[in-house]
Amino acid sequence: MNNEQYLKEINEAVGYIAQKVEKFPEILVILGSGLGDYADTFKNKIVIPYNSIPNFPQSTVVGHSGNLVIGEVHGKLVAAMQGRVHFYEGYSMRKITFPARVFTALGVKKAVITNAAGGINRDFLTGALMIITDHINFMGDNALKGPNLDTFGPRFPDMSEAYNLKLRNKMKDVADNLNINIKEGVYIAMSGPTYETPAEIRMAATLGADAVGMSTVPEVAVFNHSGVKVIGVSCITNLAAGISETKLSHDEVKETAERVKGIFTELIDNFLKEL
Repeated sequence: MNNEQYLKEINEAVGYIAQKVEKFPEILVILGSGLGDYADTFKNKIVIPYNSIPNFPQSTVVGHSGNLVIGEVHGKLVAAMQGRVHFYEGYSMRKITFPARVFTALGVKKAVITNAAGGINRDFLTGALMIITDHINFMGDNALKGPNLDTFGPRFPDMSEAYNLKLRNKMKDVADNLNINIKEGVYIAMSGPTYETPAEIRMAATLGADAVGMSTVPEVAVFNHSGVKVIGVSCITNLAAGISETKLSHDEVKETAERVKGIFTELIDNFLKEL
């Protein structure tokens, strides 16, 4: 798809959402697998199903309900994505980052991105929460490949602080105040949909990765391209292949996300309060 057509589709989605709200929030939260319930707690909320937004990609994954929720959190206007689409669903990188482009065009300045991830670091236990300090793109593609969208950002965006240091430090302070033993680490993204082999996990550990998943990195690249400040949090829903003593399954991911949902919600909620 050429830039002209892509920008036309972005503008159509922007126009539709802008008709639904008086003002779009500057804060966006992307809620990963099994974590979407947090948006249900928003006050005075407006719910916009993805399938009603022009050109918006639709998630096919269980645990991703597929709604844009806009409401108030501690008096602040916040937008939340209940679920996302993934590269392994067959979408192009441009399509899976389409929502990020739309929300940037609507005025988002800060993005809180969450995901479910497999633990590579052997000090991590299932259910741990990890602030992402950096990432490794092992998906075999890049969200910014192709003609540059000059209206959004530069051809060669800097990624030396892809995850904003001030936001990371703020989240650590919030976790300390809540007595949440939060971890920090590097997230490696692979394309999926297969879980990684034990050999791939050994490779990832050698490269310096602490957790592995199938999302987040494309969105982070696009947000950085446009100057949006990003904070990323992984919920370690399972131990990775070769570390786990059992076979991996999406059921385990959903069960762990459900188990730690209360702590996760408390962390994100108090973090948004401090933004």
